[in-house]
Amino acid sequence: MSLAALDRLRKQLDGLSDQDLLRQRRLLQSAQGVRIQFDGNPVLSFCSNDYLGLAQHPALATAVCDALPLMGLGAGASHLVIGHHAAHRDFEQAFAQFCDLPAALLFSSGYMANIGVITALVGRSGEIFADRLNHASLNDAAILSRAKFSRYAHNDMVALERLLSSSRAAEKIVAVDAVFSMDGDLADLPRMLELCETYDAWLLVDDAHGFGVLGANGRGAVAHFGLASPRIIYMATLGKAAGVSGAVVAAQHEVIAWLVQKAKTYIYTTATPPVLSAALLASLALIAAADDRRAHLRRLIVQLRQGLQSQGWPLCDSMTAIQPVIIGGNAATLALGDRLLGQGMLVPAIRPPTVPRDSARLRISLSAAHSEADVAQLLTALAAAA
Repeated sequence: MSLAALDRLRKQLDGLSDQDLLRQRRLLQSAQGVRIQFDGNPVLSFCSNDYLGLAQHPALATAVCDALPLMGLGAGASHLVIGHHAAHRDFEQAFAQFCDLPAALLFSSGYMANIGVITALVGRSGEIFADRLNHASLNDAAILSRAKFSRYAHNDMVALERLLSSSRAAEKIVAVDAVFSMDGDLADLPRMLELCETYDAWLLVDDAHGFGVLGANGRGAVAHFGLASPRIIYMATLGKAAGVSGAVVAAQHEVIAWLVQKAKTYIYTTATPPVLSAALLASLALIAAADDRRAHLRRLIVQLRQGLQSQGWPLCDSMTAIQPVIIGGNAATLALGDRLLGQGMLVPAIRPPTVPRDSARLRISLSAAHSEADVAQLLTALAAAA
């Protein structure tokens, strides 16, 4: 019996394989960290977004163990039925206070948070302005909102102003990654806020890779630039520097109240396990006190960039923990990653459509849990692999 749809999928999968674009899941067999068990082998990992090395911090494990007998595991229902636990409330209040914003709302993931915010605030009569290197969640949110979707060249503020000045939309949102996840550079948030003030738009800041790392006490990219405005809607993910899971949106009280009423990705899903919020409260305390970890991470970034430059690798404009080595071709990038893996170094090969065509790269992610010796070992392996 022939199934044409299945045959088409087989051919499409073969096509991805022919282009060196077929993705594979590799198996982690240990706790997240810099030294992990990967596909049955011990490796030194430069893959994780665990920027502060908190994912296996004992304080988070203790918080979960202490909370589990009191809270159980599953939330059992959505927030608006009976799934909203006191632990969720306590974390939301603590996060808002930490970021110096009036209120906050917990989501199950950053993807769900971005979709929830954008679709709740903008509809067919609105317009969304987005950097071409934004995360897929922001792009998908724009499409789902049915608003006009206007994109501008990466970090091109002249192009953004041109789009904003010509817009006649009833509602406008500028949505942007604070730290671009594949390049590691920062958005020009100060100029964006100026434009939003001039042209009456919201500024949605996706700070997935900045929260915990940038700004005073790790308060993120908005704090890093010293910005404050009721137009700012701040989204931070909690599975990266925070070391746990989920995402949180902080903004004015009215914005959060509206999201509770209209954000479908908040309303129509089971709440996260409350024990995770107990762990997140412990994580906030660790982040606030992690100046030594952030300083160590900055030293590692300088060390890596100096080493890459001395070896002749082209550097991207990044002073964050994300340090891409752009190779170009898919096959060459995969081959270089495999040679590094043969030396016990795990660095992910990132290919289209995650990055633009012909810009495949090794995406090196540094953590405060790495040592200077770890970075030196990676640089030695890169020189040998090249």
